[in-house]
Amino acid sequence: MTETEIPSVHELIPITVQALKNLGGSGSIEEIDDEVARLSGLSEDLVGLPYKPGSSDTQFAYRQRWARTYLKKVGAADNTVRGIWALTPEGRAMSEQALKEVRRTVQSMRAKTTHPVTPELEEVEVDSHNWNEKLLSLLLSMKPDAFERLCQRVLRESGFTKVEVTGKSGDGGIDGNGVLRVKLVSFQVLFQCKRWKDSVGSSVVRDFRGAMVGRADKGLIMTTGRFTTEARREATRDGAPAVDLIDGEDLCQLLKELGIGVKVRHVEEVEIDEVVLAAI
Repeated sequence: MTETEIPSVHELIPITVQALKNLGGSGSIEEIDDEVARLSGLSEDLVGLPYKPGSSDTQFAYRQRWARTYLKKVGAADNTVRGIWALTPEGRAMSEQALKEVRRTVQSMRAKTTHPVTPELEEVEVDSHNWNEKLLSLLLSMKPDAFERLCQRVLRESGFTKVEVTGKSGDGGIDGNGVLRVKLVSFQVLFQCKRWKDSVGSSVVRDFRGAMVGRADKGLIMTTGRFTTEARREATRDGAPAVDLIDGEDLCQLLKELGIGVKVRHVEEVEIDEVVLAAI
């Protein structure tokens, strides 16, 4: 199993367009990547192949970022602040041959500008991919009990009350519990914290659900890694209590939004209005 078995960026571009069409013209990054993997016939192992040793990023996700970037650069797709990607009318109308030329077109555009093209530079939730990587690396280096305390604080800052870390061995992977109040209704929630670099599979979700049945209203699994497609399907399987999943990227965004260990500096931009000055 090697990265050569994963489609190249050039090959992923038309597959990404087809995936968006299959999804009704728009989708989240997770939905698009899952559909592209399905259309490409990629196994869970190939999808989870690390981008480089020690990286929490995957080769597949990296190439997919480039594919979406190229589509955006030629106006075939666009994304919103919430990370939802959609085909534009131009993208829907592009022929198979035109899609094959997308990468060459963008490279030609790059040759005419001094600004280099970087993957998803304008994609809000991924444009700071470097800080995500650094933060995940720090989280992975934390001691297990420290990571559990961090997750406990995230839940408290997110509105949970009575958040306790139990961490009992042989308890089905349950690390703690808390109460989430939504207006007039309260939910008892059990959570699990997985400080993993690798992907979290469906068996983890099944075991956790088995341990929480009859003890809580909802379950939540937080990890520094990624959830496999099968794990996400298992989390929302019909007839079974739903388990909410927070992967490494989601966790980074939560820490950023809550201001826990992440600071955001806003750069002041000054623009001179020559028209106003000339009118004085």
